[in-house]
Amino acid sequence: MKKLAVFFLLLISFAASAQKPLFRVIALYENGGHHLEYSKRAKVWLDSLAAKKNFHIDYIQNTDKIDEAFLNQYQLFIQLDYPPYAWKDKAVSAFQKYIDEGRGGWIGFHHATLLGEFDGYHIWPWFSDFMGGIQFKNYIATFAQGKVNVEDSRHPVMRGVPASFIIAKDEWYTYNKSPRPNVHVLASVDENSYTPGTDIKMGDHPVVWTNEHYKARNVYIFMGHSPDLFNNMTYKQLFTNAIFWAAGVKE
Repeated sequence: MKKLAVFFLLLISFAASAQKPLFRVIALYENGGHHLEYSKRAKVWLDSLAAKKNFHIDYIQNTDKIDEAFLNQYQLFIQLDYPPYAWKDKAVSAFQKYIDEGRGGWIGFHHATLLGEFDGYHIWPWFSDFMGGIQFKNYIATFAQGKVNVEDSRHPVMRGVPASFIIAKDEWYTYNKSPRPNVHVLASVDENSYTPGTDIKMGDHPVVWTNEHYKARNVYIFMGHSPDLFNNMTYKQLFTNAIFWAAGVKE
């Protein structure tokens, strides 16, 4: 009987592993620098989530492979922590088409709003518009704790997320203006909650938003610097919600 039970368990396990994934994800992340530890921790968590929730995920560390045919393999693009500059021309063209035509969904984190003149590269105007017409202005280099307030609790990305939650450590970018007039804000940070306090503020400060002017489902989540974010259950819920919503698949 024991052998038979083991056989059936193995059969069930094989059937589960052979099941076709619900969707395919490509995640782009930096291959060095001080954001690498976040990306390494994110990969471990994403691989575990993919196995549990039955989706497939691949990773790339630069934009060399990105073209239209490459992106057509995937229903979701995660810009895990990668800036919007130094992309290959063919990647720029393919990505814009992917978003403009709604060929797949997109989630961007943290470095995706590093918009401006960096490392000798000019601003990517289309991407700036995609992020609400903003440019990067400053950041809290010494880090701060902050309280994030949910503004649209009915949006699927915010399912199961409390009305407010604490992010223990982040850089809290500021921009030349709030993206609010051009995007749908899902959450913002209370700058008066920063600990320690700082003068690096922008007033109205969205940190999670979606741009409904584009055909692709998209959501930007600012928080994405510290690997410790993956100890935060609320952050993981937010990330999971974003994956399934942006991919257009019910969890």
